[in-house]
Amino acid sequence: MAAPPVRSAIARATDRSFIARVSHLAGDVCADFGLGTVVAVTDETTPDELLWLEEVEGDDALAWVRSRNAESEAAFFGTAWFDRIRTDTLGVLEADDRIASPSLHGDVVYNFWTDADHRRGLLRRTDWDAYRRGEERWETVLDIDALGRAEGESWVFHGSSTRRPDRTRALIDLSPGGSDASVTREFDLVAKRFVPEAEGGFVRPLSKGGLTWIDDDTVYVTGDFGPGSLTRSGYPRTVRRWRRGTPIEESEVVFEGEESDVAVGVSVSTLPGYEHHVFERAPDFFTSRTWILQGDELVAIDVPDDAEVRVHERWVFVSIRSDLAVGDAVHPSGSLLVADLDGFLAGTSTLAPLFVPLPTQALDGFTCTRSRVVVNVLDDVRNVVSVAVPPASPDGDWTLEPLDTPDVWTLAVAAVDSSERDDVWLVGADFVTPETISIVSVSDGSPPELVRQAPSRFDAADVVIEQHFAVSADGTRVPYFVVGAADRVASTDGTVPTLLTGYGGFEVPRVAAYSAVVGRSWLADGGVYVLANLRGGGEYGPAWHRAALRERRPRVYEDFEAVARAIIDRGLTSPSRLGISGGSNGGLLVGNMYVRTPELFGAVVCQVPLLDMQRYHLLLAGASWMAEYGDPDDPDDWAYLETYSPYHLIDADAEYPPMLLTTSTRDDRVHPGHARKMAARLLAASKHVTYWENVEGGHGGAADATQQATMQALIFSFLRTHLFDG
Repeated sequence: MAAPPVRSAIARATDRSFIARVSHLAGDVCADFGLGTVVAVTDETTPDELLWLEEVEGDDALAWVRSRNAESEAAFFGTAWFDRIRTDTLGVLEADDRIASPSLHGDVVYNFWTDADHRRGLLRRTDWDAYRRGEERWETVLDIDALGRAEGESWVFHGSSTRRPDRTRALIDLSPGGSDASVTREFDLVAKRFVPEAEGGFVRPLSKGGLTWIDDDTVYVTGDFGPGSLTRSGYPRTVRRWRRGTPIEESEVVFEGEESDVAVGVSVSTLPGYEHHVFERAPDFFTSRTWILQGDELVAIDVPDDAEVRVHERWVFVSIRSDLAVGDAVHPSGSLLVADLDGFLAGTSTLAPLFVPLPTQALDGFTCTRSRVVVNVLDDVRNVVSVAVPPASPDGDWTLEPLDTPDVWTLAVAAVDSSERDDVWLVGADFVTPETISIVSVSDGSPPELVRQAPSRFDAADVVIEQHFAVSADGTRVPYFVVGAADRVASTDGTVPTLLTGYGGFEVPRVAAYSAVVGRSWLADGGVYVLANLRGGGEYGPAWHRAALRERRPRVYEDFEAVARAIIDRGLTSPSRLGISGGSNGGLLVGNMYVRTPELFGAVVCQVPLLDMQRYHLLLAGASWMAEYGDPDDPDDWAYLETYSPYHLIDADAEYPPMLLTTSTRDDRVHPGHARKMAARLLAASKHVTYWENVEGGHGGAADATQQATMQALIFSFLRTHLFDG
């Protein structure tokens, strides 16, 4: 299936990856408007005296970082809580009985694995039948730790793509220190070695971009080719065709966007008879324009710019963000439409609905198998999965039937091999259910086969999941989860230490995820965990997201405050016992809570945050988010942006709760200057701030398990210090 190319090319530019990584590795502690009384200490005409902290590796800036890190480490590292949490977390992250997530290629299962001896990881493989029986014997294909030692580089594995149909070569992405920028190298899966450039191997230099197989000897390449080749956001502006044995500089431009775009991208389907090359350019984060290569001609797929297009076999699928009139029908926002590709391009077939959301629903995604489409829907933030069967003729009707799935809140679905099989992986979990992986054929009605189940990492026998709804300032119903021991969740005396988190941006939903760290470091000691599903996210589809765009961003903060007040009013907790956490766009969320309603919270954890809304668009990938927030250089936009720019809303005379600010020197998405400058300004005002900056890790904040365990130990030690007794 040809996925939306720009969505694939800049997937790590959204906070989906931040949330997924943090949730998977160690728990979703951080995840990515009635204004309170705040006092701006600067305005658009006041020089920023802390710009020197934006010099990522400037001598003065790094000296400041080292000094702040030393203070934080002296306060927390080595304490009983810190050491216990760090040891526990590292044990979970490196446990031998973790699930080895499979990627099936023919009869071979590939897996990327990290452990105490291989903290940067092993790419390895085994036989599918042995894996299915739980009797696998792993063969190491590539040792990232050994590669890093040999090359003197802190490599982090960023994924790979295998050449079809022979599956003997792969394109492997490696990042220095976990940054978004990476190199791509061709790898021989038979000889288990990189193919040198001298032997005609494909090697892409360090930049944001990638390689995509066309055939054995040709790839598409995106990346930095010098002046004019990148967008303002720092992503590729051109797609080039590169033939083996020729210099990368001589690769020919086959597609290009505008400098003002976010990025361009390409995807290739190798399904026999349906070899599609799909090109896409994204004018902004939520719009795109798509072309398909037919012969030597690029043919536009005529859909609204705010729709997402995918092509599979003979079908074109269109997910619409706005209502769309087709003939006499009006398809509502959030629908998934489908048409015969050739007929649609020729103007003889029209888009027909495959899924139409109810008010409580949102399309969470879909995946195509060889002959079916599996549709995954959120219904009040719980996944429901169905199988769509195509009609015998292009103009017939699709049928949609429910799929038998595990009884959990959260389900992810992915085709095992969309070119060859009708099987899908079902990955299920929730706050108390560890991850399970099942495989099911969606064409024969067979029940799911459980392939793997992760062990429980904490005692959840008495832990309950409750879903409630708060009422926001404008009357909107805002869902939230409450998780904890039954007696603690039922408490009404306001004494329960509670951690509240949320996100509210980029149409990304927050769902029920299993977190060993939250379970062991928070729930097991009597804390309660609350997850708020805020506007701006994707819990209820595009309209839920649009409700908090740009000047409407304060709706997010009103929603979060409504949830905080709801759990305080019911007596679960009290402000002195209520901590909040958020990362990336979620860092902007908790940063605003800090300056808007500091009286509601007892501690704030703000990770890899966005905080300076006057300069965010000038820093790293920030320009790509202007469709979400606005353009600070436009006076009309700055008029509302300054009302939710935490860096500019600090009141030196206000009483603020303790704050932990963390970031990464290697974060090349959200600039570490946001966290640095916020901390410096607060420290100058004598506020209670703990600052810690990891030297590696990229936007995820950590490059390996040891760094992740250290980060989580610091977070939970900080929270326990300020929210627990003793």
